[in-house]
Amino acid sequence: MYLKALHIIFVITWFAGIFYMPRLFIYNVEAENKSMEAKKLLHRQFEIMMKRLWYVITIPSAILTLIFGLTVMFYEGWDKFLFAETGRWLLIKLIFVFLLYLYFISLHIIFVQQMKGIYKYTSQQLRIWNEVATVLLVAITMLAVVKQSISFIWGIAGLILFIIILMVAIKIYKNIRSGKES
Repeated sequence: MYLKALHIIFVITWFAGIFYMPRLFIYNVEAENKSMEAKKLLHRQFEIMMKRLWYVITIPSAILTLIFGLTVMFYEGWDKFLFAETGRWLLIKLIFVFLLYLYFISLHIIFVQQMKGIYKYTSQQLRIWNEVATVLLVAITMLAVVKQSISFIWGIAGLILFIIILMVAIKIYKNIRSGKES
């Protein structure tokens, strides 16, 4: 039970970093539109914030999430039914977890680029990319809680509907922002 509690704690702190880091990327990109003095000051401040968030919270939490997650999986014997029909939910969950780690790596690549002053993505692109973590969180949580009770078809349909709702919300937010800036 303690191992599972630690796993959940580090999942939460990892997601805190995963959710906040793209926001800092967005603010850092938007600082490019400021005056030279303000831009320099903002970039310096965001660099400090990003380094602390990434190296002190996010990376350690990702590592500890993986360690405790694997420990719980093997300690509770979940690895024995991973490929059985009753364990299909866990296999699918682990696929989403793998995608989450790929997403995490993509954030690291963007982090390294921004630390070098390279801004390849617009704030709108980063806002959309920020929602990938939300989609993965919903999928992983639903699989962890509902397990084999969820229908694969209904699960995918629900996830697609959730993605559509997120994209519509982003579009509405963009329109609201565009209206305020006019």
